[in-house]
Amino acid sequence: MHHRLSRLVIAAATAVALAGCGSSASSGDDAEAGDGGTAQVKVGVIPILDVAPIYLGDKQGFFEDRGIDLTLESGQGGAAIVPGVVSGQFQFGFSNVTSLMVAHSKGVPIQSVANGVASTGKDGADFGGVAVPEDSALKSAEDLAGKKVAVNTLKNIGDTTVRESVRKAGGDPGDIEFTELAFDQMPAALSEGRVDAAWLVEPALSIAKAQGARVIASNFVDTAPDLTVATYFTSAEIAKEDPELVKKFTEAMNESLRYADEHPDEVRDILATYTKIDAELAKSLTLPRWPTEANRASIEKLAELGKNDGVFTKAPDLDALFR
Repeated sequence: MHHRLSRLVIAAATAVALAGCGSSASSGDDAEAGDGGTAQVKVGVIPILDVAPIYLGDKQGFFEDRGIDLTLESGQGGAAIVPGVVSGQFQFGFSNVTSLMVAHSKGVPIQSVANGVASTGKDGADFGGVAVPEDSALKSAEDLAGKKVAVNTLKNIGDTTVRESVRKAGGDPGDIEFTELAFDQMPAALSEGRVDAAWLVEPALSIAKAQGARVIASNFVDTAPDLTVATYFTSAEIAKEDPELVKKFTEAMNESLRYADEHPDEVRDILATYTKIDAELAKSLTLPRWPTEANRASIEKLAELGKNDGVFTKAPDLDALFR
């Protein structure tokens, strides 16, 4: 996945370079005001629980009130959305902070503009966790040393935070065998014994628990109190050339985040409009938190872990990325 990101970043950089050679058009053209001064804005999102606030905010008219006609397009993941934002396919995007730091450390011109999603900060009651099969002999994160553990993306936020859980429990994370697996495939992999443990997020976490899996570590909670997991971002070009649009988007996102935190029932209802999460399952999911401010200390901890784990080729400039 690390290599895949590199290829995508290079492709995006190439696309930007070609656009610069062949046209004077700005990557923010789609965001220019249309009839009535409304800006057409595309946002690259992932069809997961985490982005419920932007769908709620769009429904509530928070973006329309600020002259933004919002279009939400699904990407496969944050690593794929980054080049989409840089190339101008999207004006804004959603990605976990480790993916953003990886891209920024490689010189990709992006800037975080609004908070995205955060851990609940509650051990054993977070929207992500490390689970083992019901009959597993593994009892704690310490026992994960030397075991096969599934994560959705190698060298990213999953394996670095799982390693931190193992360290805190007194184990050696150096010889964990991480294997890449899509979240929706993890419950079956656990029940069939194809992996010893898996790091899952909702709704895969609830599905696995319904099949008997046990959570033995809350890796987000172990990493930092109230961990900032993901943020919304834009290209450095749009941030420089259209600060008013960025300001309006950030304001609308903050209103959306507050609304989602205060209306959990509406969060569960709107999931059916953009995910395949069953309505009954949606009622029992552990929701994340959606604060309007990113937790800088937690981002610094993720940067430190990423550096130690060799995720970054050089340390990311957090002051430039998270202004």
